[in-house]
Amino acid sequence: MLTDPERLYVTYRLGSADLSGTIEAIRVEQTIEFPHDLAREWIRETLVGRVEEVAGDRVTFSYDPRILEADGAVTQFLNVVWGNVSLMDDVRVVSIEPPRTLLDSLPGPRFGTFGVRRLVGAAERPLLMTALKPMGMPAPELAAHAGLLAGAGIDVIKDDHGLADQPWARWRERLVRCAEAVAEANERTGRSALYAPSLNVPLDRVVDCAHAAREAGAGALLALPGLSSFEMVRVLASDPSIGLPVISHPAGLGSLTARGSHGFEPGLIYGLLNRLCGADLCVFVSHGGRFGPSAAECERIRDECRRPLGTVETSMPVPGGGMSIERVGALYDTYGADAAYLVGGALHRGDLRTNASALRGAVERLATQA
Repeated sequence: MLTDPERLYVTYRLGSADLSGTIEAIRVEQTIEFPHDLAREWIRETLVGRVEEVAGDRVTFSYDPRILEADGAVTQFLNVVWGNVSLMDDVRVVSIEPPRTLLDSLPGPRFGTFGVRRLVGAAERPLLMTALKPMGMPAPELAAHAGLLAGAGIDVIKDDHGLADQPWARWRERLVRCAEAVAEANERTGRSALYAPSLNVPLDRVVDCAHAAREAGAGALLALPGLSSFEMVRVLASDPSIGLPVISHPAGLGSLTARGSHGFEPGLIYGLLNRLCGADLCVFVSHGGRFGPSAAECERIRDECRRPLGTVETSMPVPGGGMSIERVGALYDTYGADAAYLVGGALHRGDLRTNASALRGAVERLATQA
């Protein structure tokens, strides 16, 4: 549908019985939010959304890129795509084609797929990620697990997203202890595992905590855009003084994707938007786990992380949500090698070190056989 790379194209699936009325409402509400007949002629002809195609219940609009220009381009971009239209019933965003100016203004992943590979020293095989669990363990025990997992061959050890600044494992103590434990494991094994603290902190402390993480030797950051905003991801990714890979966690984002008649197709949130804002690794729940997205939805997320998008680097999809060692083959079939497989609680059934080593071995065998 894209005919002018300078314009923003958004396709919605509409369930309204009054299709023509909904179309007219969207193109006005998403731009001027003002009586159309009272607007000046140049505003009506230039700034109001343009209907490009109507194909059954799918309607494609395009927008003048100048309406996206604002400090914090992510906010206004989302406002045009999903501002007032989010208040309407049965409206689903199914496709977004960003304009060239937006692609140039947003950071995209600082490291991207190949940059993260270089950091962990894995040229071809899938990466492995896990989360420090469960909430309630003191910081020294979480750090011991972090070091054990790094030594056993897990590439990225992140805080579980629910680890904040609780009394049994204060944020700063956990950061320092876990970063030191992973660094010691790396020195002992010659590997390059990354520890990623969760930035589950008050918004006015996020940037300071990101700098503290870098100073403490953390190798990545875990962001929660569904709770702290996609703009936060953009800030973290675009600041060269932070300079760490950003992992996006899906907590809170399900409200944007779970209803099939409303919200966004999952690929646009977990893939495209994360990638535009600068997430190097995009965590989402995979089919075959405990949440239940379809295989087609997961494939779309994978593709949105990788498809050509101007000069924007690719992101690495991170399927998780109830994955296990036994599912590694199925993960490889769906996501291939350019992904990070997230296995969390399942590693704790039995001996943690043995299970983590077995997971690394399973992935290496897959890569060798490919």
